[in-house]
Amino acid sequence: MNKGQLVDKIAESADITKASAGRALDCIIATVTAELANSGDVALIGFGTFKVSSRAARKGRNPQTGAEIQIAASNAPGFKAGKALKDACNN
Repeated sequence: MNKGQLVDKIAESADITKASAGRALDCIIATVTAELANSGDVALIGFGTFKVSSRAARKGRNPQTGAEIQIAASNAPGFKAGKALKDACNN
């Protein structure tokens, strides 16, 4: 399912226009993005938790030359599915 299909499904389920559903989805995405950018977590009970994890700096190898390179530390967004979502996927 892509974003357009999701907007269609939201509009149908909530009995609202596609434009309103699109704005609502864009707002949710922007809010989650802003919270993660501020190193916060977003927990949706039954669905899951979005959080940021830190990756330490490390050494790696260039696959073309085999030369050792330094990989910088970074933050990566992650998602952990909630119990209700896991249960729904295993039925």
